[in-house]
Amino acid sequence: MRAGRLVSLLLLLQNRGRMTAAELAGELEVSVRTVYRDVEALGTAGVPVYGEAGHDGGYALLDGYRTRLTGLTAPEAEALFLTGLPGPAAELGLGAVLAAAELKLEAALPAELREQSRRIRERFLLDAPGWYREADEVPYLSAVAAAVWQRRALRVRYRRWQAPHVVERKLEPYGIVLKAGRWYVVAAGDTGDTGDTGDTGDTGDTGGEPRTYRVGQILSLEQLDEEFTPPAGFDLSRHWQEHTARLQERLWQGEAEIRISPDGITRLADFAAQAVTDAVRRGTPESDGWRRAVIPIEDLDHAESELLRLGAQVEVLTPPALRNRINATIRAMAVLYH
Repeated sequence: MRAGRLVSLLLLLQNRGRMTAAELAGELEVSVRTVYRDVEALGTAGVPVYGEAGHDGGYALLDGYRTRLTGLTAPEAEALFLTGLPGPAAELGLGAVLAAAELKLEAALPAELREQSRRIRERFLLDAPGWYREADEVPYLSAVAAAVWQRRALRVRYRRWQAPHVVERKLEPYGIVLKAGRWYVVAAGDTGDTGDTGDTGDTGDTGGEPRTYRVGQILSLEQLDEEFTPPAGFDLSRHWQEHTARLQERLWQGEAEIRISPDGITRLADFAAQAVTDAVRRGTPESDGWRRAVIPIEDLDHAESELLRLGAQVEVLTPPALRNRINATIRAMAVLYH
């Protein structure tokens, strides 16, 4: 355990430069006192690590010192090759870079680990897009990625769901996210009008927070000479988690009480949101094997179309407006197919 931690500490200093003991402790999930001992152990082993006191101090490696990639375990090597997603990498313009990196990594591995890594690629495939829909066309993804890397502002024409449907925006792109086969850019920028509430294609952030834009909805793009600096402490992963949590809170606008058969429960899992399937699972079993549950719904239109997919395997009990709509649709279908 300690040997692995020492290697991690060494690689942190090599990749990030000077770091304080508190920063290292946070990354390694140990105490500051443990960091002190580990740094001392690295020095004893001949690693040229030194410390500087003061506000801007911390630990660092002597300039030019680099450690070779050694000590890689079999599970670590396998995990590294599982992280390669050739499709998304190619869309970002990094396909050749990823291939070259994999070749160099493979060449650096011992023969037994090299063979295990090859087996991993032969037997496992990570396919990012979701089922039953095509991935977005993203002709401007590589340009957005370049702006993210270079911290350059963008001028874009963007298609959104609310009127006006085509808008022009100046964006400062902080980061890119791939979610279920769709690419999004998290960016700050001018909204152009006070009534704009966000541009995710569904919803967005307000109050001066960075917004989420769907890359596939960008109609044209111009990279500007203007550079920008993201806010201090901005964390893309944390922002995305908070954004999706807010999106889920706004998504569910009501509830419906249903009865659903065992076959309906099985089929529901193929297309319904996790919140819906969780609500059904928490429902009350009935004597005939059906289950009664209160599920969240977005609105009446969406709930009607989703529940009709289950046919006679589900019965809507409330609200009456939803039950009446489904009743009317079934009667119209009966007339059509009479």
